[in-house]
Amino acid sequence: MIAIVLFGWLLVVGIQLVIILFVFGRLAFGRRDSPTLSDNRLPAVTIIVCARNEHMNLRDLVPFLASQDYPEFEVLVMDDRSTDDTDRLLTELAVDYPNVRTIRVDKEYDHVTPKKYALTIALKKALHPVVLLTDADCRPTSRNWLRLMIATGQEKQRDVVLGFSPYVRYPSFLNFMIRAETLSTAVQYLSLALAGRPYMGVGRNLAYSKDLFFENKGFYTHMNVLGGDDDLFINQVATARNTAVSLHPDTFVWSEPKHSWGEWRRQKRRHLNVGKFYKWGDKISLGVIASTHILSWVLALVVGAFVLWLALSGQQSRLLNDLLLVATGLFTLRLLTYWLVVGRSSYRLGHTIHWALMPVMDVVLAIYYSFSGLRMLFSKRKKQVW
Repeated sequence: MIAIVLFGWLLVVGIQLVIILFVFGRLAFGRRDSPTLSDNRLPAVTIIVCARNEHMNLRDLVPFLASQDYPEFEVLVMDDRSTDDTDRLLTELAVDYPNVRTIRVDKEYDHVTPKKYALTIALKKALHPVVLLTDADCRPTSRNWLRLMIATGQEKQRDVVLGFSPYVRYPSFLNFMIRAETLSTAVQYLSLALAGRPYMGVGRNLAYSKDLFFENKGFYTHMNVLGGDDDLFINQVATARNTAVSLHPDTFVWSEPKHSWGEWRRQKRRHLNVGKFYKWGDKISLGVIASTHILSWVLALVVGAFVLWLALSGQQSRLLNDLLLVATGLFTLRLLTYWLVVGRSSYRLGHTIHWALMPVMDVVLAIYYSFSGLRMLFSKRKKQVW
């Protein structure tokens, strides 16, 4: 029995090594482009922000967006049924900044979630052929954010540009969990996109063309699913030929994390629900990545417990000892490779997690993926309303 477990452990760890080296390694060690296109080669862009009761955030964000270093663009803020002072603020900002516009949405409809409705209206009303999306509680790192995101797509002649959005660091375990899970997700979706298998993006930092949106009927296939205005849409339309990745640090968009476990659990529950609607090929790929991560640790514990039992009972086997030596060596190699590759990725992605904490992140995520997988397995698809 233990021989079968050892062989299984070897297989799982071997798959993990292949994933870490040949998929995640593309993000860790690939070239980071710094596009430099002249102004006359850059298309006009509409920056879209959908907001509800975000007066304080919009007060700081909109002036920063309106001051981006770019030849021709507008900032379109969708005021989605706000009940605070957002309407008055946006009216004043539109006077102070000529490139700022606002549209208010006063109703919600049963057949579509409010944010998807607001985004669809924004895309219809956008003055320019390319849109760049972010959220009200986000802050681009630089005034070159717009230029570099769009130049990345134009230089490679791609309709979709995936950006990275890290969370602000605070001294708490919850914040560590949020940043670790965000880094892990980013390593997956950015690495797979670089490998020609894009499957999602984040609406806090995402660009695409209006033509691509309307040619694919926008959010039609998932209108009543809470979320998915970014990842499900990208899952539907992104291909190796039309998608680019921006890794320049000036294109990062920092976001404010959740500050309570309850808020974060609700957010992750929504994300897990959205993941059920991915294409089957993507669900299989992500399942293999997560399950081998979990099993590499679970089987390590099982083997360790069995070895301890053998030692205490005085039973020895040369074959088992040899298999154990090979499996332990391969597992150690996997630990060091994860530390190196994901640590290097973290360094390139705004030092999201300190390199010394990579082993902690490795174990914590194995536990997190275990509980997340069980939740997905025993939950049902259902319509959700924002």
